[in-house]
Amino acid sequence: MFRENSQGTFDMKIAVTSQNRRTVTEHAGKCRKFWIYDTEQGQVTGKTLLELPIEQSFHETSPHEPHPLDEVQVLITASMGPGLQHRLAAKGITALMTSEADPDQVVAAYLQGTLAGGAGSCDHHPDHHHPHA
Repeated sequence: MFRENSQGTFDMKIAVTSQNRRTVTEHAGKCRKFWIYDTEQGQVTGKTLLELPIEQSFHETSPHEPHPLDEVQVLITASMGPGLQHRLAAKGITALMTSEADPDQVVAAYLQGTLAGGAGSCDHHPDHHHPHA
């Protein structure tokens, strides 16, 4: 889950879905904008925005092909379907859902072990029908 860097400390990359670049957003499978947090020793050391073309969203790509988010150890989102949860687990990525809105606060809470969980998969909409990645 963690990788050792050249200084002998442990790093972790955390991705947060943020289609609007301001809040943690839903539908991780269709999301194309992710805040990527670099962490070291439980502290955020960097934050960059990863913007994917639509054809690289989880919804549009094969789970058997490499993906730009394969390098993260944790993905935090407001909602995702069970297919994406299984896909991430198969790649060794921890998938977490939260009802918290602020990406920076979500990552800080995760690193402190206090992240509040969210509603779960996006089948919380009774009229919501689409295939999940």
